[in-house]
Amino acid sequence: MNGSTVSRNDSAPQGSRHEHRPASVDRRRRNFVTTLLLLTLAGLGTWSGCRTTPIAGRRQLLLIPEKQEVAMGVDAYEDILKKETLSANPQYVEMVERVGRRIAAVAEQPDYQWQFKVIASEQTNAFALPGGKVAFYEGILPICQTEAGIAVVMSHEIAHALARHGGERMSHTALSTAVKKAVEFGASEQSEKERELILGAYGAASKFGVTLPYSRKHESEADHIGLMLMAKAGYDPTEAPRFWERFAQLNAGQKPAEFLSTHPSDAHRAAALRELLPEAHEYYAKATTKYGMGEALITNETPLGKSIRQALHSQKTSTFAPTR
Repeated sequence: MNGSTVSRNDSAPQGSRHEHRPASVDRRRRNFVTTLLLLTLAGLGTWSGCRTTPIAGRRQLLLIPEKQEVAMGVDAYEDILKKETLSANPQYVEMVERVGRRIAAVAEQPDYQWQFKVIASEQTNAFALPGGKVAFYEGILPICQTEAGIAVVMSHEIAHALARHGGERMSHTALSTAVKKAVEFGASEQSEKERELILGAYGAASKFGVTLPYSRKHESEADHIGLMLMAKAGYDPTEAPRFWERFAQLNAGQKPAEFLSTHPSDAHRAAALRELLPEAHEYYAKATTKYGMGEALITNETPLGKSIRQALHSQKTSTFAPTR
């Protein structure tokens, strides 16, 4: 009798077993995914690694060896320079090189093979890659106006390289990818609608909870480190907030809300830099040679220089009020 008894569960068709899964199993799986997600996002925001950033002293998560990071930076720099046209403006080229060398001299990175190039483009941008590879686009130089203005941008970009922000972003990307895979596993037995909900929530949390704020943290940290570097190199640090005020005037109404941006707003940057000026002036006072504002850039003769000068002049009647 016992040998012929078949339980109801054993006789159920194979494909129907998941349909009768107890609700407690679903709850446990959802709780697992939620807990994993919250712990990971919290961990990314409060990670204590074995390396700290220079000057700012923030602890970092770095999974990428620095040698690998530098090699990638060199390759990327060479690729970019092959595709771009270098500037033929001798003042731009000489001044960017001069300011770059002065700031690199106080950066305490003798192993970096520093390079400073100017690209013939009206982009208002600059960048630095791991290993000390720096490039300015011509478009940002009329906004700089002087050597000190160039030093603001230069020191900010060099700070990114010194703080290894590129390697840190790659480390966070690798960790976020691993967690997403885990979330996908946790959601694999849910309905299609539930899976989309879970994965969508993870994507939104990852972007607005970690990725964008961390990118803004990198930018603010590079501003902090850069301000001290330019002061150590002998450039007047009070030019830093003034540069970002000019940049804010030129970009008024053209940027997304700060919450949706990878960069802090220009107004916030200027205000934050003003608060750091007492610390920067201590470095400036100890500088061996003080260049102050340095040489002025001759930009008014170019069409781009004229348009930027006119745009800044048109804003003089408005009062600049940093948002809080």
